[in-house]
Amino acid sequence: MTAVAEGVGFRSKRGPILIALMLSTGLVAIDATIVATAVPSIVEEIGGFSSFPWLFSAYLLAQAVSVPVYAKLCDMAGRKPIILTGIGLFLLGSILCGFAWSMPALIAFRVVQGLGAGAVQPMAVTIAGDIYSLAERSKVQGYLASVWAVSSVVGPTLGGVFASLGLWRGIFFVNVPLCLLAGWMLIRTFHEEIERTRHRVDYLGAALLTVSLSLIILGALQGGQAWAWDSPISIAVFALGAVLFAVFLFVERRAAEPILPPWIASRRLLATTALISFGVGAVMLGLTSYVPTFLEGTLSTSPILAGLALAALTLGWPISASQSGRLYLRIGFRSTALIGITVTVIGAAILFATASTPNVMLVAASCFVVGLGLGLVATPSLIAAQTSVEWNERGVVTGTNLFARSIGSALGVAVFGAVANAVYAGTPNGGTNPDTIASASAAVFLAVLISAALTVVAVVAMPAPARADEA
Repeated sequence: MTAVAEGVGFRSKRGPILIALMLSTGLVAIDATIVATAVPSIVEEIGGFSSFPWLFSAYLLAQAVSVPVYAKLCDMAGRKPIILTGIGLFLLGSILCGFAWSMPALIAFRVVQGLGAGAVQPMAVTIAGDIYSLAERSKVQGYLASVWAVSSVVGPTLGGVFASLGLWRGIFFVNVPLCLLAGWMLIRTFHEEIERTRHRVDYLGAALLTVSLSLIILGALQGGQAWAWDSPISIAVFALGAVLFAVFLFVERRAAEPILPPWIASRRLLATTALISFGVGAVMLGLTSYVPTFLEGTLSTSPILAGLALAALTLGWPISASQSGRLYLRIGFRSTALIGITVTVIGAAILFATASTPNVMLVAASCFVVGLGLGLVATPSLIAAQTSVEWNERGVVTGTNLFARSIGSALGVAVFGAVANAVYAGTPNGGTNPDTIASASAAVFLAVLISAALTVVAVVAMPAPARADEA
């Protein structure tokens, strides 16, 4: 399928498809923020306070490990059936969550939601890469990124409203009309021509990848929380995950159509853009997880105000993402990404330097700067990877890039959590002491700064392809 330049926007010929992709992305974006605000209400009704972190861990785990599988399948069967499958699973998971009768049941149904999200987000980005030309893709990524910006405000607000009314189940049922509308619009407006050929599905590789990464991410998410990092269970989880992943790599070398083709690691552009995406995920989740806690714990700001300060991060991203095409068409992908990562480092440095004197406006401004930088890093690097391959490889490449971001987020949260817990552990009542919270947050912001600085190395190592207008 070849992209044809004919304008970007809701009124263009492809406008209905763009709206459908934005609706699909909105399912995942809103869910990322709406659940957190309703946790107290959920626990009050069905109990399970000690288990509620699994509401997020189980969802993130299912989403991350399923992305590479969906990415490979979409290159074999087409994008449309995979994204519709994802929307269907998300719809089913949402309905089940709305009827959950206990915390274990709710956690299990969140896994179903996560499996749906693992298909929806990468397929939306892949379809955009298919139907829009190189010059148009940055604008389209801006549209998709704007969904996250809006959701960062709508999600917590909507969740707070449902929670205050004692209707926490509504945060899941609200997905039902959105799923039906997105699916209906995709069925009506998005048509693709697939050359039907026989394929050999790599079931063994898919199973090994899913189990091995589930164990590794599980160890990262629960280490220092559910069990000590050096405990026997922690060591066993990581060791078994590593062994199974090694077996997966061995199997993939002999598979006829591997789930995660070895050629991705052998192509320098694809390998470096995946590392860049990993760093973006770590920086993004590091701030998302700790900025609200920092403001609420040190300044006693309301959750809504703290959330709005964080929203500056996701407001800066779509602004720069939508304009990044102007840069990479003139100076190239790598130069644009270098500007972006430099801006990100500056924003993270300001946040770390001012952590000892917390100020809501300063934190919001720093997050906005980081968001501007990330938009100039994530979008050009993803589009560079997409542009370097043909249609039948674009799904795997896009999925690998977003998969790397998910892994960066999961491992980043684990590492940053370990850093914060180390500071809290040294002070009695550290979790409620404003000075200790400020110190722990400063340590996390330093870790975020280091993550951004390390990402600079990946951007520098990214090969400079032909000028974007020649690619």
